[in-house]
Amino acid sequence: MATTAFRGANASSGMGVADHSKATYLELQRKKVHRYVVFKIDEKKKEVVVEKTGGPAESYDDFTASLPENDCRYAVYDFDFVTSENCQKSKIFFIAWSPSVSRIRAKMLYATSKDRFRRELEGIHYEIQATDPTEMDLEVLKDRAN
Repeated sequence: MATTAFRGANASSGMGVADHSKATYLELQRKKVHRYVVFKIDEKKKEVVVEKTGGPAESYDDFTASLPENDCRYAVYDFDFVTSENCQKSKIFFIAWSPSVSRIRAKMLYATSKDRFRRELEGIHYEIQATDPTEMDLEVLKDRAN
């Protein structure tokens, strides 16, 4: 797989992506096994790994509660909603969580690795960058999805 060529990359070129991370995302996207997936950068392995998944019955509050308040993460959230025409729809959001209180090194690491990681996840509909919970409130997702 293409990801192996990027393992061991230095911080300026971004992190590699663990095969498990891509597989878990595909389970969310195609099989609806997960409501959300939270990813973190494993600095020792120099790759993005799965930290937590949420089952289909979990709420948006469960998702936001799974993000650390003082450290960066990437996440994908499968947002189900009903359109004004009464159609059931689903949109996948990529969320770059970078709280203002997190370490500068962590913010830089996540910022430099984001685009490369995001490109690995095909089928993302919207991207949100959040530095505090209000920037990724459920209302923000509803506004973007409609």
